[in-house]
Amino acid sequence: MAEENLSQIESELRGKTLLVYWYFIRQGDVRVGVRTVQRALNLSSPSVASHHLEKLRRLGLLEKDSLGEYKLVGEVKVGFLRFFVRLGRMMLPRYLFYAVMFSCMLLTYLVVYPQSLSNVHNLVALIFGGVACIILWYETIKVHREAPF
Repeated sequence: MAEENLSQIESELRGKTLLVYWYFIRQGDVRVGVRTVQRALNLSSPSVASHHLEKLRRLGLLEKDSLGEYKLVGEVKVGFLRFFVRLGRMMLPRYLFYAVMFSCMLLTYLVVYPQSLSNVHNLVALIFGGVACIILWYETIKVHREAPF
């Protein structure tokens, strides 16, 4: 997408509109009607759901079929969405993969190599590995808690 189009999408993809878009990302390749969105997101009325769906359609992220149902046609990584990766119907924090990788590396190091805290190399490796794991797990949990859905 063009840079000015992405900036327009980023400026309009906020609040309830972002929540509706997040819902469609999690649904995947499913067609959903206005009332389904309203009920799933506890919106006050079908017209509110319709407003946000039409806004997403105008941005080129949804398409509407002849039955009035909407389907996700485009995904953008703007704003808060940059911190997530889609795997099927799940949206996972991007940091999760790094946190798991560093945790596995630290665990492997602890199991494979004999540990002696008198050895400076072991102590430094444990400190670096532990700090990296703590920071990455903290960021993963923080991003997950800030998710709109």
